[in-house]
Amino acid sequence: MPAPRRCPPWAMQFFSYETPKSVVVRSWVMGATHRAVQLLILAYFIGWVFLHEKAYQVRDTAIESSVVTKVKGIGRYAGRVLDTADYVTPPQGTSVFVVVTKQILTEQQAQGLCPESEAAFRCRSDRDCRDRSPTSGSGLLTGRCVPYNGTLRTCEIRGWCPPEVDTVDVPIMLEAENFTLFIKNSIRFPLFGFEKANLPPPGAGGDLGRCRFHPQLQPLCPILRLGDVVRLAGQDFRTLAATGGVLAIKIGWVCDLDRGGERCLPRYSFTRLDGLSHATGYNFRHARYHHCQDGTERRTLTKAFGIRFDVLVPGSSASSPPSSTQWPRSPPLVWARCCATSSCSTS
Repeated sequence: MPAPRRCPPWAMQFFSYETPKSVVVRSWVMGATHRAVQLLILAYFIGWVFLHEKAYQVRDTAIESSVVTKVKGIGRYAGRVLDTADYVTPPQGTSVFVVVTKQILTEQQAQGLCPESEAAFRCRSDRDCRDRSPTSGSGLLTGRCVPYNGTLRTCEIRGWCPPEVDTVDVPIMLEAENFTLFIKNSIRFPLFGFEKANLPPPGAGGDLGRCRFHPQLQPLCPILRLGDVVRLAGQDFRTLAATGGVLAIKIGWVCDLDRGGERCLPRYSFTRLDGLSHATGYNFRHARYHHCQDGTERRTLTKAFGIRFDVLVPGSSASSPPSSTQWPRSPPLVWARCCATSSCSTS
């Protein structure tokens, strides 16, 4: 009797059928644990992913920003009355600017030979000057040791004479603490075509010129007192004005456009940027040149200490798809209502 024919292995695998086997465990402990894990997973997705993080929204972090600044105030320094053109640099009203609070002047400098003023270049003979680097902080060394005054001798230099002496004690411009800073910030989120500014739109009401920023009472006012900016950054104004420093004014825009464009409002924060470095402080030098009647060129060298302000604008927006919707700008009535709650028109 012939043996039965066997199907090929691939055919047996193709025409086979399998089904999972279910096991019912009748246990209160296992059942409660199983349902608790299911509820935790469901609560995570509903509470955190959808409600808190709003993962269903489309986000735009490519914020486009424009900043214009203007400082106002009158100060007195070294017997002179100074206005904005004297103590603010650069004068164009950019997002990075310096308010000069202290100056060391070296007047009537001219090209020539003179003794170096730095203590590191004291000498007894010409040999002490020839064994050094060919340059100093003020000019080129000639290799000669010359009298500095009746008791000291220093290396001779060729450069602008007399050299600067920046160890003198000079006062600070105390009036700068009460100067005001006006910031006009316009932002745009290109993905949604949404635009907004930190200023109330025309017809919103409220006296903008009288308000002053306060983190609780007037958080939307774009006019800030410099002393308040320094204090909110955790610094002392007199100390910072004497040594100089770099402060950041952050205008944050975090907008949920699903809630309406009128609720997209700026939030101000302040911090010091150079506080962690070993060489804290901020200063720079500049010169003004003129010609005398004898034809010689002279200059006044200024070593300026000041507070540098960096206006930074981070931000992000989110909205439910589709992202092509053009979001309307905030109506004047809504901003007027916001200003009313923040006492925008009180001095």
